[in-house]
Amino acid sequence: MLELLPITAETLGRASLWVSAFVLVLFVLSRFLPIPYVEGFETPAGTRERYRLTGLPLFFLTLGGVVACFFGGISLTPLLTHFWSLLLVANVLAFGSLTYLFVRGRRRVPHVERDSRLPPVLHDLWFGIELNPRLLGVDLKMFLYQPSLLGLAVLNSAFLFAQHDAYGTVSPEMWLYQGFTWSYLFTHYVKEHFMLSTWDILAENLGFMLVWGDLVYVPFLYSLCGWWIVDRGFEAGVHTPWPVAGYVALLLFHVVSHWIFREANWQKDRFKRDPERPIWRKKPETLDGRLLVSGWWGIGRKINYTGEIGVYVSFALCAGFSSPWPYVLPLTLVVLLTQRAGRDDRRCRAKYGALWER
Repeated sequence: MLELLPITAETLGRASLWVSAFVLVLFVLSRFLPIPYVEGFETPAGTRERYRLTGLPLFFLTLGGVVACFFGGISLTPLLTHFWSLLLVANVLAFGSLTYLFVRGRRRVPHVERDSRLPPVLHDLWFGIELNPRLLGVDLKMFLYQPSLLGLAVLNSAFLFAQHDAYGTVSPEMWLYQGFTWSYLFTHYVKEHFMLSTWDILAENLGFMLVWGDLVYVPFLYSLCGWWIVDRGFEAGVHTPWPVAGYVALLLFHVVSHWIFREANWQKDRFKRDPERPIWRKKPETLDGRLLVSGWWGIGRKINYTGEIGVYVSFALCAGFSSPWPYVLPLTLVVLLTQRAGRDDRRCRAKYGALWER
């Protein structure tokens, strides 16, 4: 098992340098990459924002950097040995960002709509005040997905480096895990425009829930499974593989879950952009032309969440069943997505009325 270094002034200094440099480079590239603006969907307030979708070039730059490190003899294992310091620095960054957004929002938004029983201050901290805060022309809500998801990619890649450093080889489980996580990010970025039609972008203010989720929860918890994959199957430095059928079954489970997750979201996005565009080679079925009941949305109202949870279960299965800890990731997603589905249901019932009941 990897030896984690305690938090010291030296480890904190390194972690602070790595995190700040990573976030700063991503921010500068998000601001200055020559990417055209695209118009988003109408928000609940009736406004439309414009966005620069820089995710795909940033994804390939990150992937290229990881590959260059691997073949250039630069190990990413220190990111794991400095885990506690990185976690602390990420939390400091998240709470610092939250403080900035709270003070900024209180100055800029005279009236905040609150739909929870929390005290106003706690509500504004948790759910946020501004819907689309920008800094130097960069939409902060869209930007935070970059250090979140690309930070996750780098941390997950570090497990491959750690296993190779320790055993001189990379196990099939580790290759599957890397394939699953990188493909998960690629399918996100290759159609990044679909994010503009999601609940997060259209309706969620930027508060603790999204800020801490992006900067801490996603990169550090979503990479949890990797800790148990590094040493899985190795005894005396020799790896004992699974039966081939086990790898094939896991691969198929991931592919089906991944397909349901992404395709359901893409179907909804395509319907919002063009209600006449065929879904599964048929004209979309709707309720009064407003609610989609075709494709995956004709099977389940939240089937995208079902597919998403399946994806995270496939991550955990790469670690086998030697520990319950990898399964904390899909379990937390069950809790969070159930809570989100409930809030979405309440808002949709208020918006569509009897149509939603149908």
